[in-house]
Amino acid sequence: MFSQRIKSVMEHKNIVVATPETSVSEAAKLMAHRKMSAVLVVREELLVGIFTERDAVFRVIARGLDVHSTRLADVMTPSPQTVEPDKTFGYALLLMHENGFRHVPVVVGGKPVGLVTARSALDPDLEEFVSEERRRTHIS
Repeated sequence: MFSQRIKSVMEHKNIVVATPETSVSEAAKLMAHRKMSAVLVVREELLVGIFTERDAVFRVIARGLDVHSTRLADVMTPSPQTVEPDKTFGYALLLMHENGFRHVPVVVGGKPVGLVTARSALDPDLEEFVSEERRRTHIS
């Protein structure tokens, strides 16, 4: 699974896209409707930021900001790290682990085409990988 290309494991049909001027409330509604944990923030089709559930909690609710008047531009992570669809899933997981985030936008030419999440790792293939690794460790 870790050697699979990102394009084979990324969320691409349900990505949520909004502009920097979108309110946190509107973004949260989009996320809830699409059952996604992040919004890719775009200006003129190019990725300019990302807003996640954790951002909603730590940057909005915990600070007591008004969800109706606060805009994504004020609370998003600007210029997030990204990956291209041909990189490996293992590369994306390592990037998330080393930098302490759970979402990596997938882009082509600066335009978002998908999203890789730490949750993607909770795939049955991963469980099989862990089981095989444990088996091999006990044999050695």
